[in-house]
Amino acid sequence: MPIKSYKPYTPSRRGMTSADFSELTTNVPEKSLVTHLTKKGGRNNTGTIMVRHHGGGHKRAYRLIDFKRDKVGIPGKITTIEYDPNRTARICLVQYPDGEKRYILHPVGLKVGDVVSSGPAAEIKVGNALPLINIPEGTFVHNVELLPTKGGQMMRSAGSQAQLMAKDAGYAQLKMPSGEVRMVPDTCMATIGQVGNTEHNTISLGKAGRSRHRGIRPTVRGGAMNATDHPLGGGRGKSKGNNHPRSPWNQLSKGYKTRNKKKIWGWMIVSDRRRSASHAG
Repeated sequence: MPIKSYKPYTPSRRGMTSADFSELTTNVPEKSLVTHLTKKGGRNNTGTIMVRHHGGGHKRAYRLIDFKRDKVGIPGKITTIEYDPNRTARICLVQYPDGEKRYILHPVGLKVGDVVSSGPAAEIKVGNALPLINIPEGTFVHNVELLPTKGGQMMRSAGSQAQLMAKDAGYAQLKMPSGEVRMVPDTCMATIGQVGNTEHNTISLGKAGRSRHRGIRPTVRGGAMNATDHPLGGGRGKSKGNNHPRSPWNQLSKGYKTRNKKKIWGWMIVSDRRRSASHAG
């Protein structure tokens, strides 16, 4: 996916880049797989802001994605590669012999006309989904389940992939992009290959308006607020006073451990991403 730049006829245009969308084959989504998407603006059912900096943005329709890949043993043909406004990855439409259509995440190398399938007997090739126990060690995968039959929850964004390192005692060890190695039940499904649109992280928005189109509102530094609004607020100039960096709710934001050690998932992390990074250095 080449990145497109622009002639700098305005200051914001100078640093702006975008995708050229040359890999897309249609701009009309499959009507049966599209539903409405209600904007929440970061608010809960009482109207209270629970997540800051959300609101506005361009209207979107939601595409129903097949994260479970539970159409076992039935090959499907890729008919289109499409844009999805709700995610960084591209999606592709799969047409099955029984007439059913489903969207899946588009991996690198998958083209229109290719055939994909899922299940334990599926071939080890890009776009096919198999249980981790049936995938050879060293293979790169995406759209990985955390619990069997729950649907893929990890490695879904543009360019994401995890490497299958080992399988032992009913669990598979996956090396994440962060360097963390974690265990996942080996009956969980994963899709072969890397998620497409790999150059997404090199795009420069160039101006504030493009963030607003995405539904992202401005973020104000705590130190620029009044003392009543933030623990770092008040004072003259950029003074933080005597305070350590804190969240708006007075939680220490650097180095303070917030993870609950009693949680069940803790023991499934074989190598923490911070420890692995320090050992590598």
